[in-house]
Formats: sequence, structure tokens, C-alpha cells
Amino acid sequence: MSTIVFLHAHPDDEASQTSGTMARAVDEGHRVVLVVATNGDHGTAPDDLAEGETVVERRRAELAASAAAIGLHRVVWLGYADSGMTGWEQNAHEGAFTGADLDEAARRFADVLDEEDADVAVGYDWHGGYGHPDHVQVHRVLHRGVELAARRPRVLESSMNRDAMRRMYELAKAAGRDDDWDPDRPMDDGNPMGTPEAELHWRVDVRPQLERKRTALGAHASQTSDVGMMLAMPSEVFEAVFGFEHYLEPGRAAGLVDGWPFAVA
Repeated sequence: MSTIVFLHAHPDDEASQTSGTMARAVDEGHRVVLVVATNGDHGTAPDDLAEGETVVERRRAELAASAAAIGLHRVVWLGYADSGMTGWEQNAHEGAFTGADLDEAARRFADVLDEEDADVAVGYDWHGGYGHPDHVQVHRVLHRGVELAARRPRVLESSMNRDAMRRMYELAKAAGRDDDWDPDRPMDDGNPMGTPEAELHWRVDVRPQLERKRTALGAHASQTSDVGMMLAMPSEVFEAVFGFEHYLEPGRAAGLVDGWPFAVA
């Protein structure tokens, strides 16, 4: 079986983006490790923080619950601060992930790859799906970390299927729903969301793992703006949006394949 190391930007990104794949990999006997780049300190501050409890402490506890729901074997924190969205003053704060020295951050990630003797490393596409500075930095750290690793693992990049999202958006409009999630509008970096379907390589069916994905999302209850919106979806909409997860594989010939990229020959 393979050892698969996933690199995510913030606590809760693992739940929304790759928790179905992670849960399926666990079910199929692989060792699955999560590396979290930042502490998520610029996420939503919940109203029920206990006296002395910080947002970081709450988000670490939520991540632990999400990891347990998925069945992860190990969680590693790289220790950087959340950089906030593009143009926020936090981009320039000391310790912000987006401003971290690339080789230093990549070395931290490579150390995990070496400790695990990883077979596969998973991060984000070139613009982090929607342009968040920390997500873009994950892409850079993923590729530099793989270069620094003692044994080079296979690389996959998580992304979103822009064409599939557009189809769902158009169906929602036709049904009279006024949802403001047009994937073709400019996102945080001015680019549209995700990746065109023609550029993707893998579509992974995670419908059997959807309840675990929903549980992982629910673990991040403090993040009401994003997670709350996802959990409010009717079950059929949730399945349509999250039932498949998509990946690019650098160097692979063009063409989207319905399959499982972690199969062991």
C-alpha cells in the first residue's frame, strides 16, 4: 500500500477539498498523512470561545475531530500564520505563510515526506483553486518540497472542475435560485475558479465516503461562512457538488479519467 501526504493551507481545507479521497484511501489500506501549513488564525472567531481560548486552539481542536472522522494516520503542522486574502495587511505580517522563504517552507514539508518515505504528495493547482495567497504558496511548497525530498514522490494537484461547476450554476439559475457562486467570475487573484475540465486528469468518485466528508466539514463548526453554507446544502446538492474530487497530475497526457490514482500495481 502507498503512503500519501496531503498538504493543505488551513484547517478545514482538508475537509472541503480532499476529505473524500483521503477517507477512500484509508478505506483501501493506504497510510494517509495531513500536513497543514497555517494555523488558520484569520478564520471566523466563534461566539462561544471559552475564557482564555484562542481561535487557533479552537481550530486545532476542530482539525483533530475532522482527522478522526476521516481516519487520518498523522497530522503535522508547519507552524505558519494565516496570510488572509489577497491585499490584506496580514499578507505582510511576520510568520505569514505567503511571505515565507520558499526553501525553508519546502524543507519543512520535505522532512515530512522523508519521515514517511512518501509515495505520493498532494497539494493544489497553480492558483490554489481560487487564488488565496496561502493556497498559491501551497502549490509552490509542494513542488519545491518534492524536489528536496530524498525520494521523489508522485505529485497530484487538487483542483475544482470549472465546467462541472458552471453546469450546476446554470441549472441553479434555470431553477430560479439566486446563488452567487458563478465559477467564471474573477476570484481572489482575478482568475476564475478551478480548472477547465479538459485540463484535469483524474475524477475520483467519493460518493461512498460522503457522510464522512460531511462529518469532517461539520467538525469545523466555527467556520460558519463557508462550512455552514456547505452543510446547509440539501443532500442531493451536496452529492452533486462534493461527490467527485478532481486532480491534475503534472506530466500526464491530457484527458480526464474516471479512476483511482492511488491504485497499486
